[in-house]
Amino acid sequence: MTGRRTRLFGRVPAARPADQQAAEPVPVMEAERAPDPPAPALTIDALGRKCPIPIIMLAEQIRSVPLGAVVAVLADDPAAYTDIPSWCAMKAQEFVHCQELPRGWALFIRRRL
Repeated sequence: MTGRRTRLFGRVPAARPADQQAAEPVPVMEAERAPDPPAPALTIDALGRKCPIPIIMLAEQIRSVPLGAVVAVLADDPAAYTDIPSWCAMKAQEFVHCQELPRGWALFIRRRL
């Protein structure tokens, strides 16, 4: 996992030899502390689709849910794993949670605008 992904998702990199251990663990984001993902009002199935299609599908369909509702995007493209949280920050939407699936991830976004 890259350094950017570690900062975004709070994942701790693989163990290193004792002489290379980081001084402090990487903090975990609030979105990953959530015990259960919220129930989505809309699920977008973007499995098997490559970037930028999952983002385009999300941008087109997020307006169809009410403010405060959650949209789940199912994606297996590694770019979507980092692009969707970045898109949320750029568009003032709330990235709520990321859940690993047998194939890809379920990314949960709360509509704010």
